[in-house]
This record gives sequence, structure tokens and C-alpha cells, in this order.
Amino acid sequence: MTEREPYTDSALIDRFRPVFDRIADGALDRETTRRLPLEEAGWLRDLGFGALRVPRELGGGGITLRQLFLLLIELGAAESNLVQALRVHFRFTEDRWRERDTELGERWLRRIADGAVVGNASSEREGNIRGRTGTTLRADGDRLLLTGVKYYSTGSLYADWISVAVVREDGERVTALVRTDADGVRLLDDYSGFGQRTSASGTSIFTDTEVEPEEVITTEQVYAGQLAVLQLTHLATLAGIVRRAVDDTAGFVRRRRRSYSQASADLPREDPQVQQVLGRVDAVAGAVREIVLGTAATLDRAVDARFALRTAPAEQRTPEAEAAVHALELAAELDVYRAQTVVIDLVLRATTEIFEVGGASALDESLHLDRHWRNARTLASHNPVIYRERQLGDHLLNDTEPLHQPAVGVAPSLVAAEEPGAEGPRLAVVP
Repeated sequence: MTEREPYTDSALIDRFRPVFDRIADGALDRETTRRLPLEEAGWLRDLGFGALRVPRELGGGGITLRQLFLLLIELGAAESNLVQALRVHFRFTEDRWRERDTELGERWLRRIADGAVVGNASSEREGNIRGRTGTTLRADGDRLLLTGVKYYSTGSLYADWISVAVVREDGERVTALVRTDADGVRLLDDYSGFGQRTSASGTSIFTDTEVEPEEVITTEQVYAGQLAVLQLTHLATLAGIVRRAVDDTAGFVRRRRRSYSQASADLPREDPQVQQVLGRVDAVAGAVREIVLGTAATLDRAVDARFALRTAPAEQRTPEAEAAVHALELAAELDVYRAQTVVIDLVLRATTEIFEVGGASALDESLHLDRHWRNARTLASHNPVIYRERQLGDHLLNDTEPLHQPAVGVAPSLVAAEEPGAEGPRLAVVP
């Protein structure tokens, strides 16, 4: 392979699978002890995993989104918590990739190529769906100081930098980037969900943390499909989870000697009904993998088209060209919604059905087969699929485009009651 020759899928798998296998070897121990795979994340950093989407000319891997999701599925099978921990990092990288011809984009992409990992601090327990936040960025002389408390700060304990959703004194919502080792930053591993326990999705506390002016990013227009990478990362993780669930269960059946008087064969591995169950869930694992990769390919086409249009000569940036790119982006976003609906349903069924092959023995805590369902259920609860299905139906029936700027928090009616005369909804973008 030459310096500029694109990576093939097989070359990427050959490069990363050995470290994925090493990571998978410690998965049960980490599940038992709730040990964060920080050392394992370092192995990935050493191989340039976080810089895979950074262009080659800026020091990264220059791979496609489809290839990134191929590797995320593989990593998800080894350790699903690491994929979730890096989710916002890849979203942040993608946003900078979209503006790689700018000083801001190039500066951050070079940092990422040098190994920097970006975490997340956006959600607040007391935040509301209007997008307001209790976290502030205020001027103190010639300094900018960040103060506030964030929850669901996924991946921050793995990161070098944290992207913080914050409101400036003038009311503008921006993203502030701070180093995890900066004064006034405190990161807690207090996430209490029953799945994805080592994704480091706990609390971040900022107390008069200084922010450099050049590390404040103003929120700009969000295009259709721009946030799809976040949800597709969850789906890639689910594809990896179900693959590991199938493989772990097959290994359990191969070793199993106990059976039932009603069984159709002496050994479970020779029982046609057991074989059928494993064949069905194996088919699910293969199918959801292809769904994710196919959806990622449509997203590739959309993001490439957007960058090409944005950097094209002014005479080529016509309303017709904009409409064509927007159509690609909308198609990609809707494909992610469709994939979310199908993948979640299939994976949750499969990670439940695996228990049909082993009776009470499959429930032994030493196997930790339950972790696959718990992890899948946890990821499925992000961006609830019921809203995606409604948006798909509304688009099909009424040609209504999905809202591209999601926010979560206290219900608007409660906010209105607490804040008479408050302005209308102002939704937030997760940085």
C-alpha cells in the first residue's frame, strides 16, 4: 500500500483485530469489577484509532465513514463501552472534518491526529427542552470562566478534552473546549444505569474553569444527517453486542453436557432446536451488521456532497445544487431512523432468545450472558425509537422533515409555568 492509497477493509481489520482481541480477553473481568478500560483505550490511541477519519494529509487515517463503522462494530463486539465512550469524539471529529479547509477545522484535526480524544458534557439534570442550560461562560477581566454541572458526560474520563454545551452572558449557546486536567474540572464515575457501566457516563463539575477564547465554538446551522453519526454509532455498538452474544452463547453450548429428556439429541450442540435458535440469532448478527454498513455508506455520500458544495466556486452553489445535497442528507437521516427501528428490535429479541439454549445453566453469573441484553437495552433507550417511528410516519404521510436539532430536558409546559413570559422553544445541539 502506498502512502496515499486508500485502506482496504481487510487491511483495516488485519491492523486492528489483534488489539480488539486483547480488549475482548478482559471483558468479563471488567464487567465483574467495573474497571474502566482506560489502558485498553490507550492501546487504541497508540494505533491511531481516534484519528481514523482525519484526512491523510493532516496526519490521520483518511478512511470512509463506512469503514469507521465497520471497525466500530468489531470494537463493539470486543468492548461495547469503548465505542460508546468514543461516540462524541467521532461526532466532534466529523464536524471538524466538514470544515477541514478552515483554520479551526485543521487545528483540531491535527490535534486529533496527534492522539487527542474529545469527551462530552452536554446534558444537565435540571436542564430543559428549550435548550437552556445552567452552565455558564462568563467574562472575568480578560479571562473566560466556565461554571456548571453536567450529567451523562459519556467518555470524559477517557478524554483529553471535553466539549461543554454552555450559554454565554449574552444568551448565545456555544461549545467550550476544556482540557480534562484543567483547574476546576472534576470528573465522577457515578453513572448508575444497569448497562454500559464502564462508558464513564457520569457527572462533570466545572468550577471557574478557564477557557481560551479560541476554544469556544459557535453553534452554526445543523444540516439534515449531521447528527446521524451519533445514532449510527449506537447501532454499530448494538451490532457488535449481538455478535458477541451469539459467539459467547455458541461457546457455552459447545461445552455444555447437561440436557433434557425432551431434547432431540444427546448433546445440546447436536440438538436441531438448539441449532435453530443459534442459527436465527447468528442471522440477526449478520443482518444488523449489513444494515449499519449500508446506512453508513449513504451517509458517506451525503457528507462528501455537502463538503464538495461548500467548497465549490460560488457560481456552482446554486439553489438546485443545494436542493440536491439536501435530498442526499435527508435520505441518509431517514435511513438511520429506519435502521434504528429495525436494529434495536432485532438485537433486543436476539439477546433475550440466546437463553433458550441453556436452561438455568445459562444464567450463571460467571458467564455474564445477561450483560449483552443489559447493554443493548441501555443503548436502545437513547433517543427513544418511538419518536423515530413517528417521524418516519409523518414524513411518509405528510412529507414532514425530521427536526434536526434534538434537545432533552424538563417539559415545556413546566418551564412555562416556572418562567412566565419565557420565549418560545430554543432547541440545543449536542456538540
